[in-house]
Amino acid sequence: MHLHTFRTEQLLPSAPASVFPFFADARNLERITPAWLNFQVVTLGSIEMRRGALIDYRIRLHGMPLRWRTEIREWDPPHRFVDVQLRGPYRMWHHTHTFAAVAGGTLCRDEVRYAVPGGRLLNWLFVRREVRAIFAYRTQALRRVFSEESPNVAPAAGSLRGAQSDRFTPRPCTIGGSVT
Repeated sequence: MHLHTFRTEQLLPSAPASVFPFFADARNLERITPAWLNFQVVTLGSIEMRRGALIDYRIRLHGMPLRWRTEIREWDPPHRFVDVQLRGPYRMWHHTHTFAAVAGGTLCRDEVRYAVPGGRLLNWLFVRREVRAIFAYRTQALRRVFSEESPNVAPAAGSLRGAQSDRFTPRPCTIGGSVT
């Protein structure tokens, strides 16, 4: 199984104590996921985010309805959390979210390690572009959410960076990150 890595970071103009609760509400994923995925959280009732929490989703990928289940493997508010796919479209999905206080707000970093059925070829032809597009949309959606919540603070120029997986040397990027 060949693993691919996607990394991206974004500066949000709020403190981690304000940013983390947005991510701690699993239903907010619907607000920051592109409409073309028809993404829905289908877990019934309220979701208590904690280590071991299970969250069920429904998505539509290339017209095919799919179910996706993740487990929160690490939970360290307001600094980081990790979700992993237990069932879904990937052979493996391990997503680490980190939040660091920096001048001007919170630096949000995402690192996704994943493997796909079809391996490198399918990733090269389709999946890496889709992952980039999903996170590019997410970047714009988060900018909107946090500019509404902090109308007097504009996002910093160059607040979005991407990096190669083996050499985490940030470089300006306008679409959300890099996939290897």
